[in-house]
Amino acid sequence: MASARSIADILERQGVTDVIGVPDNSSAALYTLLGAHPRIRVRSVTREGEAFAMAMGLWMGGRQPMLLIQNTGFFESGDALRGTLTRMRIPIVCIVTYRGYNKTIKSFGQIPEPGDPHLLSRSDVDNCAPITEPTLRAWGLPFEFVHTDEDLPVLEAAFARARERDAPVAVLVTRDTT
Repeated sequence: MASARSIADILERQGVTDVIGVPDNSSAALYTLLGAHPRIRVRSVTREGEAFAMAMGLWMGGRQPMLLIQNTGFFESGDALRGTLTRMRIPIVCIVTYRGYNKTIKSFGQIPEPGDPHLLSRSDVDNCAPITEPTLRAWGLPFEFVHTDEDLPVLEAAFARARERDAPVAVLVTRDTT
């Protein structure tokens, strides 16, 4: 598991001023910790698509925002991603909590390809998992994984990668923050 404290430390080192998103169970510990942070402001939105527009506006205003949303909300916000951060080449890091990852790995040993409609309709499959990575690839959004605190250098590197690309990048967090 990735600790909320370790993630918050990275965000502070990277100069993040605002974390935007919709809290979910996986990110609850991080949202709680950041809610009391003296230098990082949490900005909740009602729909994840709004988070992209808000991040763009904050970035244009000279702040350093970051997105923190669940993969299900990320699916909903595809057009907002396309029309704001991607189109305008805004270097924002998106931490995406990966709902369904662990259940799917436990059941299948890997994340199966989503081409089988029977797979996506099975009651024992959280169909968010098989479509997460293909969706990110389709949108041209590079991503890396954070499973535990040992993987947190990936998050640190994501900020540099976003700046180098002058475009958004994603970090998939596969377990609940603690």
